[in-house]
Amino acid sequence: MAAPDLFTGKEREFLKILLDEGVEFMVVGLAAAALQGVPAVTQDIDLWFAHRGDEKMIAALQKAGVSYIPPTEHNPPLLAGADLFDVVVHMHGLGSFEEEFEHVKIVKIGRMKLPVLSLQRIIASKEATRRPKDLAILPVLRDALRVID
Repeated sequence: MAAPDLFTGKEREFLKILLDEGVEFMVVGLAAAALQGVPAVTQDIDLWFAHRGDEKMIAALQKAGVSYIPPTEHNPPLLAGADLFDVVVHMHGLGSFEEEFEHVKIVKIGRMKLPVLSLQRIIASKEATRRPKDLAILPVLRDALRVID
């Protein structure tokens, strides 16, 4: 599936480095939904990593000029130098990264094949989270799923 181009050149290059270096990750949240054709807007791109902070991830981030800031008691993990990207540590209502990776969709952006969480699983997570903003977008996600399937 070819995706709308939601990324700048710098963002595409960052994602390409992650892929080229073999970092296991997927795009999740509304960015993943938008990449699958959902008419949704988001302010960030959520990345879920299989192994946060491992040597492969750190090496890829360094190559991209990005630093990983591990979580602390009061702050989530951060990617310094990759402003639009957020690190997700848990997806409500879903299984482990490994279990959910079985549900990824591959979205082509140029020559890049980007793993994104499937729309069905995004819906399941938003239903489980039950935040007002997640509940508000559910009808749009469900409508899009009917059209896309």
